[in-house]
Amino acid sequence: MDVSVIVPAYNEEESIAELERWIERVCNNNNLRYELIFIDDGSSDSTWNEIERSASAKVSVKGIRFRRNYGKAAALRTAFSVATGDVVITMDADLQDSPDEIPELVRMVNEDSYDLVSGWKKRRHDPFIKKITSRLYNFTARKTSGIRLHDFNCGLKAYRNDVVKSIELYGEMHRYIPMLVHEAGFRNIGEKVVTHRARKYGVTKYGLDRFIKGYLDLLTVSFITRFGKSPMHLFGSLGTIMFLIGFAMAIVVGARKIYHLVHDMRSPLVTDTPFFFLGLTAMIIGSLLFLTGFLGELITRNASDRNHYLVSDTLGIEGLTGGDTDR
Repeated sequence: MDVSVIVPAYNEEESIAELERWIERVCNNNNLRYELIFIDDGSSDSTWNEIERSASAKVSVKGIRFRRNYGKAAALRTAFSVATGDVVITMDADLQDSPDEIPELVRMVNEDSYDLVSGWKKRRHDPFIKKITSRLYNFTARKTSGIRLHDFNCGLKAYRNDVVKSIELYGEMHRYIPMLVHEAGFRNIGEKVVTHRARKYGVTKYGLDRFIKGYLDLLTVSFITRFGKSPMHLFGSLGTIMFLIGFAMAIVVGARKIYHLVHDMRSPLVTDTPFFFLGLTAMIIGSLLFLTGFLGELITRNASDRNHYLVSDTLGIEGLTGGDTDR
């Protein structure tokens, strides 16, 4: 199979048939063997009926239906697990992503050897607020990850098949797939300016809450990619610093008390100075942070994927299977 096209859909009944015909036309005109996988993410309209109609007419069309709305990340992860194409393309179902981009995306993965090609909606047909929040997200994501992409959350992306088999999506992490791909060891990440079309049917499924969720997800991804395997490096370091600051304050308070006693000077109670309470609080917080890191290490030590490493090639070695390889 040359390409797997994955399309998550939530209440997009008007666009399913048109999108399916468009993808078929593009792939046939470019001699691409393809499979089209629709994921109905718990739609309350006739989206699933439209998918069934297309799948019954064409063997290349497949469908997955969730019992309720789980979100885009769950839809993508499920489809990634069954995709068989050498190149995997993801796009939204609202017709704002153009299937005409598929041949060039496939070429960039196959010929230019990109692990991931992310679309860049340089000219967007979105409301003003959505444009502003998108720019803030992308600016922060670039500074945090060091990955030079203009549009992390563009739904139109192309991957090598082994890339999608090597990343784990959950929650709302689909917004930061390039960061997860980079952390998995796939560093050849490219970008392509793509056409962004105005919405033809329905309304957007995202509200202003995505602004808050996006930044919370960015913090989560940043923490997981940097300290997911070694939480003690973060919490232990912070805990040690806090404890030393508190201990230094305690020494100052104690030294001041001793100095007054040695010189027969009237000495105030140690509890009369705020440094005593600040130092005590800092030492308690430091101890709790250190303990948090220690507990995190115990948890990750028993995680099923702690010793899961992605091996791309071997020479003269047989039997390397299971959690130690991605093949």
